[in-house]
Amino acid sequence: MFGFLSGEFIDVIAWTDDTRDTMVWRFERQGHAIKYGAKLTVREGQAAVFVHEGQLADVFTPGLYILETNNMPVLTTLQHWDHGFQSPFKSEVYFVATRRFTDLKWGTKNPIMLRDPEFGPLRLRAFGTYAVRVTDPAKFMTEIVGTDGEFTMDEISFQIRNIIVQEFSRVVAGSGIPVLDMAANTDQLGKLIAGPISGTIAGYGLELPELYIENISLPPEVESALDKRTSAGIAGDLGRFTQYSAAEAMSRAAATPGSAMGAGIGAGMGMGMGMNMGAEAARQAGPWGAHPASAAPAPPPPPPAEKVWHLAEAGQTKGPFSKAALGRMASDGSLTRATYVWTPGQDGWIRAEDVAELAQLFTVMPPPPPAADT
Repeated sequence: MFGFLSGEFIDVIAWTDDTRDTMVWRFERQGHAIKYGAKLTVREGQAAVFVHEGQLADVFTPGLYILETNNMPVLTTLQHWDHGFQSPFKSEVYFVATRRFTDLKWGTKNPIMLRDPEFGPLRLRAFGTYAVRVTDPAKFMTEIVGTDGEFTMDEISFQIRNIIVQEFSRVVAGSGIPVLDMAANTDQLGKLIAGPISGTIAGYGLELPELYIENISLPPEVESALDKRTSAGIAGDLGRFTQYSAAEAMSRAAATPGSAMGAGIGAGMGMGMGMNMGAEAARQAGPWGAHPASAAPAPPPPPPAEKVWHLAEAGQTKGPFSKAALGRMASDGSLTRATYVWTPGQDGWIRAEDVAELAQLFTVMPPPPPAADT
């Protein structure tokens, strides 16, 4: 009996949120009965929505309210009250959290395909965090919550993540920003993406006040190729890079205990070091340490490394090719002026006709064939 009476004549309506993920909470009471003149307390970061017989009525912002006909215009109209009617009424009250829900995660489940202006077709992944907030409690109740008595952030975060990934893919693929520049401009890129996302979720009564991109990564094989290109640029040319790579490989093999290859390479390295030390000692001795007739002449310098080229066709890389091979390809038409080429030390892919060393391949034309004998 006491429980029934307390529900029938409840006079204080409030919600103290002790969770961090509840977005909507329905105020439970016996028979949905609210006493006329009851006190409604709406705290900061909340809104109270009244639903009467399935229809959304009044929305109350933060403050203290005495539930009477003068401050419930919609509910009063639905109830058809006269000014002197003060009996209890039945209505559902939903509290909506309007604060920010922060540190929410998003990420690309599958790689995003795009065409990079420097590297060509690429796949990349990205992840970060975002924040969301309810800006229109009535629309949020109508479009998303419905009659759910306790609606949490987890119930809508999956949908918002899908919208973020969709807009991120669209904006990044159409921006034309090189991948190497995205990492240095994640702040501006996040703001560029947050605009279209906010426009989409505004139809749910939500907004996206914050969106952060924490990381943009390439596939491991692409990162490996990029590291090799960086190493080649540091080495200066292909010849030095090849020598550096061979020396590194021999050092790793020689340091491997118990391997035949390591023992052989170690012995070879020892012989090479001995020969180099002997040559250095003879060089320092000069003409006084040996008879001029028996002094060995200095070896000639190594020939310059031939420049090689790579071709880009239909998103694939071919090569390397020497300049002579490119000349034959220009003759049979497999190399055209519009073909993109790249060589170590060159900044990005360039059309063959724009490379001075290759442009001459298209200007040297063979003489006309002799006339056929009659």
